[in-house]
Amino acid sequence: MRKGMQGLALLVQQGLQRNPHGGDLFVFPGRAGALVKIIWHDGVGMSLYAKRLEKGRFIWPSAKDGMVQRTRPILPPSVPPMLRRVSPMRNPGPAPPKR
Repeated sequence: MRKGMQGLALLVQQGLQRNPHGGDLFVFPGRAGALVKIIWHDGVGMSLYAKRLEKGRFIWPSAKDGMVQRTRPILPPSVPPMLRRVSPMRNPGPAPPKR
């Protein structure tokens, strides 16, 4: 996967017709299954997280229409430790919609 933060945000906007600045986590698995990239806008700025497994691969649920939408976390167990560095005190919430 060669896309960076802007390329993944563009995929969210154009491919999924979603707002990448809305506060949702968008998770992109690599083709081989050993890489995952996550973009998230915390109201202050966009963050890009990446995790590559040395052995094995991530297991994902089936996607319908190119998207898996869940209300509870489905991230692999190795991903949440990456996100623990995100401070809720710094997070003012989702960015307001642009007018």
